[in-house]
Formats: sequence, C-alpha cells, structure tokens
Amino acid sequence: MAAEQVFPVTDEQAGRRLDHFLAGCLPDVSRSRIQSVIRSGGVLLNGVPSKPSEPVKGGDAVSWTEPEAVPCQTAVAEDIPLDILHEDKSLIVLHKPAGMVVHPGAGNFAGTMVSALLHHCRNLSLIGGVERPGIVHRLDKETSGCLVVAKTDAAHRSLSEQFAGREVKKTYLALVAGKPRHPHGTITAPIGRHRTHRQKMAVSEPGEGRDARTDYRVLATSEKRSLIECKPHTGRTHQIRVHLKHLGCPVLGDPIYGQRGNFSRHMLHAWKLEFLHPVSKKPMAFEAPPPPEFQV
Repeated sequence: MAAEQVFPVTDEQAGRRLDHFLAGCLPDVSRSRIQSVIRSGGVLLNGVPSKPSEPVKGGDAVSWTEPEAVPCQTAVAEDIPLDILHEDKSLIVLHKPAGMVVHPGAGNFAGTMVSALLHHCRNLSLIGGVERPGIVHRLDKETSGCLVVAKTDAAHRSLSEQFAGREVKKTYLALVAGKPRHPHGTITAPIGRHRTHRQKMAVSEPGEGRDARTDYRVLATSEKRSLIECKPHTGRTHQIRVHLKHLGCPVLGDPIYGQRGNFSRHMLHAWKLEFLHPVSKKPMAFEAPPPPEFQV
C-alpha cells in the first residue's frame, strides 16, 4: 500500500502554489510528476483535492501519497540480454546494439531496450512516461554504443539538466565515404527540417534552422573511406549524419543521407560518454568498444 506523507505549511511558506510548496518538500520528485499526482487526486490540501496552482496558507496540512508504479501499457518486460557497462542505485549505462529500438513507438512495441530494462530492473524513473521509463536520451535504431538510463526521478532530472546544459561529453565513431579535406575541424552549419522531405533533416540557409556544432578528427583513411571521431556540442536530430554529408563524407550504410550499399546499418557508433554522477557529482566516463566492422 502506498505510503502517505503529511507536510505542514508554515507562515513563511504561505502564498506559494501547491505544486511549488511540494517541490520544496520533495526534492527528488520532478515538478511535472508532482503536478500529475495533484491532478490525479494523490495530494490533499486540508483533506480536499486541489489544483496545482492553489495557494497554501500557514497552518494548512498537505498530504502526499506516493503513487504506485504504473505498468507500461505498450512495453512488456522481455528477457533480452543487456550489455551493462555500469549499474548502481541511480542509473544504468548500457552498450546498445545496432538494430535495437530504445523505446516503443509506431511499429516497434516488442524487442526494445525498454522491454529489456523492464525485465532487468522494475524500478525506473517515470518522468518520461510509462512508455519511456528511465529514458533520458536516445540513439537511433541503427546506432550502437553508450546509453545512460535513469533509475530514479532525481537521477533523471540531473542527467536531463546536464544534457540540456551541454555538459555531457559525447564521442562518436563514424565510418564514412571518402576523405575530408582537412584532418580535423569544426562544422557549425545550422540544421532544420528538409524543405520538401519533412522526415529528413538538412543544413539550413543562414538565419534559418537551429545552431549546431560538431568537432571532427580523422583517425584512419583508405582509398575510399575514412574513420572519423565526432564530438557533437549540440543535440540536433541526425546532427552527425547531416554534418558529415555537408562535409562531403556521408556515413556509410545510411540510406537517408547517403547510400545503403553493402551495409546492413548506418555506420555510426556512440563510442564514449562522460557526465557527472547525479548523486556523488563525481565525473564518470564510459566507453563502448566499437564493432569489428568499423575498419577502413
């Protein structure tokens, strides 16, 4: 049975919105979740359900009943092996294989990373909703490599803030066609929706699109291909794939921004991931060994 907590309102706290008051009492619970619980009747102000915007008064009593975890409606726990790079009480870092979808979506309700996580660990952050428990960021289906998943709301909030603040360091490996003119550099072309193909992204005209920056370095080359290290400093959709096409070196196996050719996937790998632990605040660094086919 869910536990109830009662928080008395002091005179100094009088006048605050109910959701703001509870946010101060429950620092490990996200504001959006608090509002959701209030609207569902899980919070009582002097024994009566109220709105998130309701002001509290000195002497009021606010009761919070922790909601039971809601089972995911579209993802079912499946016994799918996970390649775990690190796990603790707050988070899990995984090496996602190419071909696995991160969370359920149109046409992909089984065999997802979420399904594997639900079998491995039932306690995951629900900030992203029951369809995406624990999911802080995503990798495309065909992209392999490092992925961090939040177990608690506090971890989810901390990691999301780090991603939003561009504090998370991400390093990718890309096997591309051709060879860049320069051995290293920075691509700063803005990215937006393609003018005619709305499912694609493209480099935008000046003054349009959203700013995007990718540092790159050539690691190895052959006559027809190169292995490139990419460090995106922004998180635009398909950023690395769009920027490398703009550079004249599309990712091999990419049917959207290049050609599929003889490859079964686009050759992009989330190689390294660095962030601060949500609780200890200590730097953490992980590396997912690149698949053997990432060779020039």
